[in-house]
Amino acid sequence: MTITTTRDETALDAAEDAARSFLEALGIRCDSPGTERSPRRMAEAYAAMLTPRPFEMTTFPNDEGYDELVVVRSIPVQSLCEHHLLPFVGVAHVGYLPGGRILGLSKFARVVEMFARRPQVQERLTRQVADWIDMELEPRGVGVVVEAEHLCMSMRGVRAGGTVTTTSALSGLVRDSPATRAEFLAAVRP
Repeated sequence: MTITTTRDETALDAAEDAARSFLEALGIRCDSPGTERSPRRMAEAYAAMLTPRPFEMTTFPNDEGYDELVVVRSIPVQSLCEHHLLPFVGVAHVGYLPGGRILGLSKFARVVEMFARRPQVQERLTRQVADWIDMELEPRGVGVVVEAEHLCMSMRGVRAGGTVTTTSALSGLVRDSPATRAEFLAAVRP
């Protein structure tokens, strides 16, 4: 499976025009040397934040019959809160109990990015990563934990900087076996 998403120049031009109107409506002038290119930069920045890099899914037969937990920790997460379109940033920890196939390790970060590069809520992001791995690999169990700081909470509203939200999604033996669940949760803690 190959995942691709692109934005064309016409879409960026339209986003630039909209960004200019938005900034000017808030009283921000876009005609000084420091701000004349701000609408384009803003359009390009949001396009980058909302576009995952293309990748080709790489799985391999589990020829050796590996049946222990595989955990990839501290995968960077950068997304946009769908309510305020402000970033939330943090890390994801992803683990699974292999079945008949194993996943190329770099693909864990790609899958997290694929679901993070869109307006999102952390709870859904966590579940989507777990469900996707479950569907694509058919493992014996999956665990995903996401820890993130939401700028919509730290820069506006309550202004509680440094607050971290933790979400988890568990399935199969990672959810149902107390020992495996404990092993996964211990593995994702520093």
